[in-house]
Amino acid sequence: MSATEGGVRWKTPSMISADGRVTDEALCRVGNGLQNRCNDVVARVERLNRGGALQLDPAAHRSIARVVAVSTESVGRWMAGESVDSAREVGREAAVIFGQLAIQRAAPLNEITKRALRWRDAAWEVIEEIGQEQQAGEEVMIAAKTMLQRSLDVTLVRLCEAFETERHSVDEELSRRQQELVFMATHDSLTGLPNRTLVLDRADQLLARSRRDNLPCGALFIDLDGFKAINDSLGHRAGDELLRAVAARLGSTIREADALGRLGGDEFVILVEGVALAAGPELVAERILDALKQPFALARAHSGRVTITASVGIALGDRSSAADLLRDADIAMYRAKLEGKNRYAVYEQGMQDAVQSRMELEMDVRDAVAKREFHVAYQPMFDLDGLTPIRMEALLRWRRSSGEPIGPDKFVPILEQSGLINEVGRQVLRETCMQCATWAQDGFEIGVAVNVSAVQLETDRFVQDVTAALSESGICPSALTIEITETALMRDADQTAKRLRAIKELGVRLSIDDFGTGYSSLAYLQRFPVDELKIDRSFVSQLAGGTDNDALIRTFVQLGKSLAIETIAEGIEDQVQLEQLRAEHCDVGQGFLFAKPLAAADCEPFLRTWLPAVRVAHGEAANAG
Repeated sequence: MSATEGGVRWKTPSMISADGRVTDEALCRVGNGLQNRCNDVVARVERLNRGGALQLDPAAHRSIARVVAVSTESVGRWMAGESVDSAREVGREAAVIFGQLAIQRAAPLNEITKRALRWRDAAWEVIEEIGQEQQAGEEVMIAAKTMLQRSLDVTLVRLCEAFETERHSVDEELSRRQQELVFMATHDSLTGLPNRTLVLDRADQLLARSRRDNLPCGALFIDLDGFKAINDSLGHRAGDELLRAVAARLGSTIREADALGRLGGDEFVILVEGVALAAGPELVAERILDALKQPFALARAHSGRVTITASVGIALGDRSSAADLLRDADIAMYRAKLEGKNRYAVYEQGMQDAVQSRMELEMDVRDAVAKREFHVAYQPMFDLDGLTPIRMEALLRWRRSSGEPIGPDKFVPILEQSGLINEVGRQVLRETCMQCATWAQDGFEIGVAVNVSAVQLETDRFVQDVTAALSESGICPSALTIEITETALMRDADQTAKRLRAIKELGVRLSIDDFGTGYSSLAYLQRFPVDELKIDRSFVSQLAGGTDNDALIRTFVQLGKSLAIETIAEGIEDQVQLEQLRAEHCDVGQGFLFAKPLAAADCEPFLRTWLPAVRVAHGEAANAG
């Protein structure tokens, strides 16, 4: 009679029933003897293992001993009359332990197999000794040996199954981790978008398809405007939240065939080809800018919403490499920033030279800040009724080390983008207030005006800077006027209004610079604590009597009077303009007709010329006494 179990075919001895149960008392006595000598089997196996070439670590050694003990006891119980299920259980438990040892690389699979065979040999030695002691017959010993081999066969089959199961599990885990590593190596961890490595690879593929199929292709390089200010004012967690939101919104603007990636920081890139460019790359860029117009809801923002813009550079056509394509798109993006941000520019020949010049200028600006090369010039502001100077506007000036003068329109944007405007602006504020105090000590009752960048208004530090400048100089707060552009006011209206109210509470005057070129909204004039409006020079320069600009200036002046706000005209260059502004009852004016910006040392002679009747402050105090 034969049976098959676990893939192993074996002959059933006559003293074992069809269900695998022992029916012979002599064989049962051998089984009981084997159980009693379990420790002996373990010791013999250990001696055999010590003679092997490979020695296992203590933990693996203990696991082998556990397998030997369990296996021996189970075979003994089967021989002693218990069900064949005992053999199955020993095979299952031993196989699991052996399989784990192999997978954990505690020992090679062949070494574990050797230890299983050594258990069989040691167990048979003990069984033979028991048979001799009990004078068991030949048939009993054949049955015992068959059952021992049967247990080993099942164990080895289960061992292979367990090993394969464990190996498959480990392979799946390794595959999963390899996929994660590949993803991490090619994707941005913050947004999940392709990173620079994958973007370059896809750009190379894009260029290859373009050459093969003669299809148009291009790259759009996107850089967020003023992102550093978000990190500085709201923190890096808010910045990360915004980057994720921007990535999601950009992803919603492109076709499935296009590729969006993040190159790092606040820089993104979109690769486009074929149909996406058929209507013109400008439409793609406009769609991106429109998508960013709506405020982003951020949990960490003061008002819960943040508005940000972007500059987009476009590079079209075939390039020798993906790096060249992205480089040209980056250069075009830089041009868009130079032209005022929140716009796009298409790469053209010659842009690289302009960018190189700009980079050199940036380095010179940083060097100038470190060496304190910036200085302040002062332009007088006149009461147009009495034609007397009432205030000096502080104007930041700079000459390169070569002696070349650089206009504020070129270096101020660099100071703002780098964040250095805060340091320079703080110095200008302090220096101007100290100069005002010096003039007061010399008997000139004249105020000062300081222009403030939108970047300076983005943190509460600016209020502290104003407070410190007033305290250190000791000037009357009303002698200081802070000038802010309309655009700066509306950049973050809620926070700006809060800070301007804090400054106003100090007693400082507030002026809106370049009025008429931005929002020019009655609503914000009522919202902010404004003292005066500065009418932009572009309106003053076109005064000609009866023109539309005349009517606009009349409107501005009347608006100011209705709101009890002074009006100031800047850029007065001839007598005709002056007379027309006086006829419209504009309150204050400044321009080359009165004086060009003056060095601090030239201001006192100028003031003495225009204010011969001004009494020294000490003299006034004496007379008052």
